[in-house]
Amino acid sequence: MPRIASLALVVLLGVILLPEALLGQWTNRYPRVQGFGHHIYLEGYELPTLSTGVMDPAPAPDGRHLAFTSRGWIWILDLEEGTARRLTRGEHMDFRPAWSPSGDRIALVRDTGSEIYSVVVDAETGETLHTVRSEAIGLDPVFTPDGGSLLHSSAREGTLDLWRFDLETGDDARLTEHRGVQRRPQAHPDGQQVVYLSKAGGRDEVRLLHLPTGEERTLMETANASQASPALSPDGRTLALNWPVAEGWVLYLVDVADPAFPVFLTRGDGLPLAPAWSPDGRWVYFSEATPAGSMGLFRIASAGGEVERVQVREWDWGEPMGRLRIQTVLRDATPGVPIAARLSVRNVPGEERTTGHPLIPDEGQPRFDGQNGDVFFYSEGFVELEVPAGPVHIRAVQGLSTPNVDRLVEVEPGETRDIVMELSPLWDAEEGGWLSGEHHFHLNYGGPFQLVPDDLRVQMAGEAMDVATPLVANLHHRFGERELWGWSSLASPPFIAFGQEIRSHFLGHLGLIGIDDLFWPWIWGPGYQVYRTDDRPNAEALRFGRSQNGIGSYVHPVTGRDPFEEGNAGMIPVGFIPDAVLGDLDALEVVCLWSDELGTAELWYRVLNLGIPLVATAGSDVMTDFYRTMAIGSTRVFVQVGEDRSWTTYLNGLREGRSFVTTGPYLDFHLVGEGGGVVRPGEALAASGEGAESRPDEGDRQAGAAGRIVEWRIDLRSPTAVERVEILVNGEVVHTEEGPAQAGAREYEGRIEIPEGGWVAARAWGGEVEWPLMDSYPFAHSGAVWIGTRGSVDPVAADRAARELLAALEVAEARLRAGYEGVDIPRLEARYAEARERLQDWITSGDDR
Repeated sequence: MPRIASLALVVLLGVILLPEALLGQWTNRYPRVQGFGHHIYLEGYELPTLSTGVMDPAPAPDGRHLAFTSRGWIWILDLEEGTARRLTRGEHMDFRPAWSPSGDRIALVRDTGSEIYSVVVDAETGETLHTVRSEAIGLDPVFTPDGGSLLHSSAREGTLDLWRFDLETGDDARLTEHRGVQRRPQAHPDGQQVVYLSKAGGRDEVRLLHLPTGEERTLMETANASQASPALSPDGRTLALNWPVAEGWVLYLVDVADPAFPVFLTRGDGLPLAPAWSPDGRWVYFSEATPAGSMGLFRIASAGGEVERVQVREWDWGEPMGRLRIQTVLRDATPGVPIAARLSVRNVPGEERTTGHPLIPDEGQPRFDGQNGDVFFYSEGFVELEVPAGPVHIRAVQGLSTPNVDRLVEVEPGETRDIVMELSPLWDAEEGGWLSGEHHFHLNYGGPFQLVPDDLRVQMAGEAMDVATPLVANLHHRFGERELWGWSSLASPPFIAFGQEIRSHFLGHLGLIGIDDLFWPWIWGPGYQVYRTDDRPNAEALRFGRSQNGIGSYVHPVTGRDPFEEGNAGMIPVGFIPDAVLGDLDALEVVCLWSDELGTAELWYRVLNLGIPLVATAGSDVMTDFYRTMAIGSTRVFVQVGEDRSWTTYLNGLREGRSFVTTGPYLDFHLVGEGGGVVRPGEALAASGEGAESRPDEGDRQAGAAGRIVEWRIDLRSPTAVERVEILVNGEVVHTEEGPAQAGAREYEGRIEIPEGGWVAARAWGGEVEWPLMDSYPFAHSGAVWIGTRGSVDPVAADRAARELLAALEVAEARLRAGYEGVDIPRLEARYAEARERLQDWITSGDDR
């Protein structure tokens, strides 16, 4: 198979095999596992989840006790009394307990926030007895039936495979050598077999491995079994398995000897997680997210019946506790009026603020910021936490507008400590006539939590965000959230309306917002099955969106710094250049956590230089039902709407480019027209002489000719330091200033020479990342101010852009033909021929065009 066709296939499966140098931004917090371009899928689906309530249930051999994870520690629940005793403590997070056959030890997964490995502790004291640690991810330790070894998953040889660790000798022997992910081993009571979960090449399987011979057989198979977790019954005959089906998730019982006809235990109206058997085989326990955002413990008889809730009646922390009540307010605002905020709270040793265990409230979904390594949650303005007595570190922000506020407080045993966190916004978006929006994220995308649209409100408030368009998208062969299509809240800010992601992986992903109907099919092209030979350009979906007055964009388009450097044209989506050059594209997602802002901007500049008024938009592409995910609005667009704060005005302003995109800094840029009039992005500076001044050494050069001088101004406000501020004319930096060395506001102004046509814009970028930012570097970019008329060009810049795009088009067409492998695709080929002709016209006609 040609390389590009193979690449298209693995892109479909969410495993992007690209050289590390070509990867984008949001790649990995933990040590890399081979075969994953975007580590977020691995970290979101395979690594443990922090929550309150009860997660990872593990019934003890004595039948009376059950170990579980809560708040990142291991607890032991007495099932008769309902009391949970905390077993582990310390700064790191512990997950996925598994008992030894004798019941005196527990194996678990320990997570430092950047490293994850296996540990064995004493089941009574929590003392660490063994550590299985390497410079790689380690997961899911379980004891062998004789208690002498651990079966576990480790990526020490590049991919996550199964290993057997001898607890006496320390020898670690590799059991599988497959690509992808092999984890969740379940030891058969005969000691000769292992059931495990395998995810490779888009084929997610539950397998049975015969250890003496190495022979394997598949018990269950599907695509993208994101939260699947097999549990082998005590007699080794039956699997309890949470499994995706067309109508949702079910809990199955599967006969190991004859797995063809699994039996339903649950109905598919929830998402059961981490099933586990009672030692007598009577019950199957599992966890499931509650509407409040914590995890509940449930069980169902293995013979079938109704699901029962198992309650924890009392929590024994094993150390003095206190309570912390945190109120977030705006400085200089009405006293006592709380505001929503994003918080991170840790108990910490002494003055050290970089370590410590995350502390989270009883309700609400916590999340892990993989850029900064912080667990965070949202408060509507007042939140109360139970915390171990001692020093506690609090961090608070609201969206991108406030610098981070830190407090270190001491909580005494039995004390209820009230803390007020005063936040100081650097700008007031509403006062300035702005609405901010995030146009590419997913409400539910296979994560352990089940969210509804109203769950977005507290997140949007905590991020000071006005507009959210979560995108429905396919999870491979399943079309997600169709039941939510049409849900909207558009009467007043915050506005929420679903859009659609068209994931024709091979040609490039599209985002459609502001549409009323879904586009079909959602998926096509190489790598898919039914639609793999579909001769359909992305332009068909883009035109569909336009027909409904929607906005269509290419999302997360460029993963590297400069797609026009030699050898980098493959970074550009296969379908992008024809769609942009032929005028079918409305917007480009210039800022996104999954791609590089500077690299994407270079692509955007070439299109603008052809006089095509492509506008910049933004989307984080976070999956909000993941634990390991950044905040919505981490990348966003600010749109100028004036006093008319309506959904329609916002969409029109976005479509016209009256905006700036950002990962943190606020960037208000304009040119100064005749009489001091403001000319903003999305508008045109008239060529009649408005705002013009002749250069002293150019004599009588006419206004509008090369050499015209105009004034520019920038109001820059950033919650963190920014390295540089730049003015661009037709994609070239013509003026550079030092950015602010710390959080705050700064104004810039100056004068530049502009040509007869084209565009002017400003950007600010570079520097270290700290809260509230979650992207890999600070970045903000204004929309284009056009010179003369919207869509004007400078002949030299247009010629250069056409040549560069033409060269990149040749690469894209070669990828197209390799991907479709000889399939007849006249419609697609006609698009490339038309785009080539259009670009050649630019080159040959010169400034006559």
